[in-house]
Formats: sequence, C-alpha cells, structure tokens
Amino acid sequence: MRIFSGIQPTGRKHLGNYIGAIQQYVAGQDRGEAIYCIVDLHATTVPYDPAELRTGVYDLTATLLAAGLDPERSILFRQGDVQEHTELSWLLCSVTPLGELNRMHQFRDKSVTQRELVSAGLLFYPVLQAADVLAYRADEVPVGEDQREHLELMRDIARRFNARFGEGILKVPEHRIPEVGARIMDLQDPTRKMSTSGSTAEGTVYVLDEPGAIEKKLKRAVTDSANPPEIRRGPDKAGVSNLIDILAAARGTTPAEVEASMAGARGYGDLKAAAAEAVTELLAPVRERYQQLRADEEHLESVLEAGAGRARAIAAPTLADVRAAMGVGPNR
Repeated sequence: MRIFSGIQPTGRKHLGNYIGAIQQYVAGQDRGEAIYCIVDLHATTVPYDPAELRTGVYDLTATLLAAGLDPERSILFRQGDVQEHTELSWLLCSVTPLGELNRMHQFRDKSVTQRELVSAGLLFYPVLQAADVLAYRADEVPVGEDQREHLELMRDIARRFNARFGEGILKVPEHRIPEVGARIMDLQDPTRKMSTSGSTAEGTVYVLDEPGAIEKKLKRAVTDSANPPEIRRGPDKAGVSNLIDILAAARGTTPAEVEASMAGARGYGDLKAAAAEAVTELLAPVRERYQQLRADEEHLESVLEAGAGRARAIAAPTLADVRAAMGVGPNR
C-alpha cells in the first residue's frame, strides 16, 4: 500500500487541518509506504510573499514532525525540489479537458477573489495535483471532503491517459476520507468549514494555540437555542454536531460514543468544556515539540532534502514510462 498526500505551506494550520489531514498522515506510517509533499508550487498560483512562503515551509515541516511524522518511516519533501512533478503535469495536460478545469469549484471560488490577476496556474492547479499523486503510482490519497472533486478528476486523467497511451502505465488511486472529523466547521459560523483564510479568528482553533486560547474559543462556540439543550448530531444542529465531531476526533472515539457520554450533561456548557479539555490535551505535545524543532532550520532542510532524494527515486521511473509511451525524448 502506497499512500500519498500533499499539504499547503501557507497560513497557520488549524484544528481542521490537524484532524482531517495531519493525524491521517501520522497514522498512514503504520498502514503502508507513506509519502507526503509540502506543495510550495501550488502556493504560487495565488498572490503570495516569497519570504513568507519559505518561512511557511519550515513552519509546516516542524509542525508535521512535532505531530509524529517520522522521516525514517515516511517520505517528507518539498514539491519544488522534485522536478518530475512539473514535467508530468505538462504531459498530463494532453489528456485533460479544458472544460473540466473551468468547472472546478475551487477555481471558480478563488478566481472571484483575485482582483488583479486570475493566473493560468490557478486553472491548471488540479493537473499539477494529479501529477503529484500519479508520479508515485499511489494506491491511496487521504483527503478532506472538499477535495473529492479534484480526486475524481485525477482518476479520470489516469484512466484517460492509460486508454490513450497504454493500460497500466498510471495507477488509478483511491481516496480515503476520515470517518470522523472530515469537515471541522468554524466555531462561530458552523455552516462554514474551518479554514486558513475563510473562517473567523474567534471560530478557528490553531494547532499552536495556547491552552487558554483553545478554552476561550471552544467555550464561546455557537450552539443553538434548544430548551432544554439537546446534545445530539443532526442537520438542524450544526454547532452542536461540530462540537460532538471535534470531541470524538480528539478523544479517538465515535460521535455516538460522545453523545452517550454526554447523556447526563447539564447543558451545552458541559459539552464545550469537555471539547476544550480534549483538544488542549491533543495539541499540547505538538506545540511543545514544535518550538524545539522550529529553531533548527538546518535540520528541517536536511529532512526535506533527504525526502526529495527518496521521492525522486520513485517518481523518475514513472516519468520515464510516461515519456516513452508518449514518444517524448529519445527512444528507449
């Protein structure tokens, strides 16, 4: 089993990132050959500051290592260090319909916010994303629910390539969406996903938040006006459902078990307090380890460089097969 996933180095990582992605990365080390990529090239598709991008790569590397990613048990590297990604992306453009890229929700949503320039890179983002995964012939891609559309396009690209140039050249990957915590919502607006840029500061718990900040945000989380309070999941209880999901993910249990444990609660305050305690306990070791790791940029760079070398050894044969099948370069 080969697992691949990429993660953006921009913005402060929050609880949704941690539960929906980072915890899955750590668990993946015990399930198969785990390959994780910090996608700095993807970050250049929207306006950005170069210095902040470099800093963000080190911040994220330290966060991943602090969370339990082990460079000896997995491959962690920076996307821009492995040129096979960009070349394969260009070659895959030949089997990617422009109309499908235009219909991608992420492209439409982000292009609306770009006042000066909607870059071609933003449009072709999903093709590079497909190359990221297909270069490694990955079996599985752990993703959040919001990335399902991009993964389906990736699968279509692989099938279309194989049909055109030869069956079995590219592997069609499967997605893995966590059963609990796939969508952690904003604590102040539980109809919106907790995100790096689109959620409220008060409604976002960051991985490196101090315990006091975590407790404050969770205890102020929006619930509802049910009287008496009902601690249950349901489409009519967005805020309460979100807190139940957060508590379940932090405890490593199921939402049903959380509901059962809250049967004797006096109200939503008990649910918020339990969530605050569990999240603080979950994130405290990460925050503590992060400080030590982040201070040593030479070590972080060495981890990324070593990972890039191992990644290239896997991606290069795939690209060679693709080039040969497409008639690009010398005849092997």
